[in-house]
Amino acid sequence: MDSLEPRARRGERSRPRQHRDDRRRPVLTVLVMLALVLVAATVVVVVLSTIGGGGSPAAARHPRSAAIPRARNGSANAAGVHVVTTGGVISTVSPTARGDASGTTPVPVLMYHVIAAPPTGAPFPGLYVPASEFAAQMRALKAAGWHAVTLDQLEAYWSRGVPLGPGKPIVLTFDNGYHSQYTEAFPTLRRLGWVGNENMQLTGLPPSQGGLTDAQIRALVAGGWELDTQGISHADLITLDPAELTDQVAVARRTIQRRFHVPANWFCYPSGDYDATVVAAVRAAGFVGSTTVVPGWTHRTDDPYTLHRLRVLGGTTPAGLLAQIAGAREDPPAPPSYSG
Repeated sequence: MDSLEPRARRGERSRPRQHRDDRRRPVLTVLVMLALVLVAATVVVVVLSTIGGGGSPAAARHPRSAAIPRARNGSANAAGVHVVTTGGVISTVSPTARGDASGTTPVPVLMYHVIAAPPTGAPFPGLYVPASEFAAQMRALKAAGWHAVTLDQLEAYWSRGVPLGPGKPIVLTFDNGYHSQYTEAFPTLRRLGWVGNENMQLTGLPPSQGGLTDAQIRALVAGGWELDTQGISHADLITLDPAELTDQVAVARRTIQRRFHVPANWFCYPSGDYDATVVAAVRAAGFVGSTTVVPGWTHRTDDPYTLHRLRVLGGTTPAGLLAQIAGAREDPPAPPSYSG
């Protein structure tokens, strides 16, 4: 019967169904659009997580960074490690290498005088270390893992954590300004890539008596040595009146600063003698610290105005020097006053 029904009537009967379909299309369109929005949002979340890294491909590319607690660029993370990102690459810098934490390693300071064989009748022959003996001692120190630094470098390490380089740091001081310190010690240390500390006295040891010339002192400074002082004339500071003490300490420092354009931050007590008055004068002159002849290693917790030193005497073998250094590490702090 339906097939025989007139076409017009069939069309009339189909119109209500078409109207229902027309009403459904807007609903379907809305649902499709919502689904597309959800898919797009999911894609954005995945991309952002990949870029920001939380178990992400970025962490897989840099497996070492995955173990480092996250931190803002240029800040320290929970482990105390400084995190720096450059070009998407994460690197770390330890506090000591960055120079923001003070160091604590104690350091021996050696004391030398004349780098030559003692002449006949020398009043203090023990203060003469032959050049070959000195060179052998330096080679033994290097072989044992030591490397020379200056007092200024040591202070920067103790106060700000500035690295002292690989190996065990040691300071080499040279008192009085003897000519052989330039002709013998300087080239020996230069071959090792090392430097020293020159504790010069301004007038007490002229070149005619085997002292350094100003040109030689400038050459030492240009070669990386640190220039400090024992004062003007190696006077016994404990016996001086206030004006004389000021000359030997404060005037000496200003003279060296003006003549050689160096800070001269460290004072060396002549013959090692000092008391509270002398220490106060050294401090008032602006010195960072001072060195004694009291044996032992110098520690960051020591009074910086009474730092230990180890005197190296002639006849000391390389093995003997290493034993001397090792045996003095735990010596007690220097006393508040000393007179040899």
